[in-house]
Amino acid sequence: MATSGLPFDDIRELLDNLPGPDMAAVQAVRERNSVLTKPPGALGRLEEIAEWLAAWTGRPPAVTRPLVAVFAGNHGVTKQGVSPFPAEVTAQMVENFAAGGAAINQICIANDLGLKVFDLALEFPTGDITEEAALDERSCAATMAFGMEAIAGGTDLLCIGEMGIGNTTIAAAIYYGLYGGQAEDWVGPGTGAQGEGLRRKIDAVEKAVHLHRQHLGDPLELLRRLGGREIAAMSGAILAARMERIPVIIDGFVATSAAAVLHAANPAALDHCIVGHVSAEPGHMKAIERLQKTPLLAMGMRLGEGTGAALAAGIVKSAALCHSGMATFEQAGVSDGK
Repeated sequence: MATSGLPFDDIRELLDNLPGPDMAAVQAVRERNSVLTKPPGALGRLEEIAEWLAAWTGRPPAVTRPLVAVFAGNHGVTKQGVSPFPAEVTAQMVENFAAGGAAINQICIANDLGLKVFDLALEFPTGDITEEAALDERSCAATMAFGMEAIAGGTDLLCIGEMGIGNTTIAAAIYYGLYGGQAEDWVGPGTGAQGEGLRRKIDAVEKAVHLHRQHLGDPLELLRRLGGREIAAMSGAILAARMERIPVIIDGFVATSAAAVLHAANPAALDHCIVGHVSAEPGHMKAIERLQKTPLLAMGMRLGEGTGAALAAGIVKSAALCHSGMATFEQAGVSDGK
């Protein structure tokens, strides 16, 4: 149901017309898998990942142009004292990414991944969600469209990440708005909030969801009221990847909230996605379970930046190479036990 006119209409139409998996490609993977030099099922989830890659690319499993896309945004809610870090840190960290000095830079180097960082009007924070909507509908739709352009230039595996002081508060509000329960179920320390700071964060989430409670039945309306530019852009990138048949690895607590909005709009919207890791944020596993996903890694991380997704990309690349590079029993001259 559209709530205020045209801006979201194109997004809604895409969500209603999602391409499905290529089951012929999946069957080809299964047939080759059955004659590789290993016992049936011995590679466990790596075999599932190979099928997943084939399903969404329509070709034998391969990762040749992986990309980590990190979206950075600032949030008006930071004036409520929800983070021990000032909003200026977002821009400073974007500069750190550009200089190659962040964790995500090192993980991308280690796993041979491309990296793009998108500065989303950092000098103009979104509205404080405890007092007003984060974005108007036109701005939210335009930011989603910007995120959709992240895949321009071509990639065959997209890892979604973010940077934004205050955005774990935003993500918690999205989860609370989507799934209910208590604000405490979704609010965690983020960049280190504790004691009175954590209480302010919980209060902000409660106040925001209460303020916008009459408008949260529409996932896109919820996104523009409770979200932020990096959340909207990540949602757009995930959706564009689906339309272009590009597999996606979702990062942590914040990135998963962007995916959750799409899932609420269409439960099939994340079929081309896997969750790279479960964050140390206490609400993340609950959100992952709502999406009916199983994370690849559990490393106790809560950094953001796409770091968990980038680590998981190494596993995905390994799955593709195991499938394509392993010899068959016949090629290796190994008895297949039949």
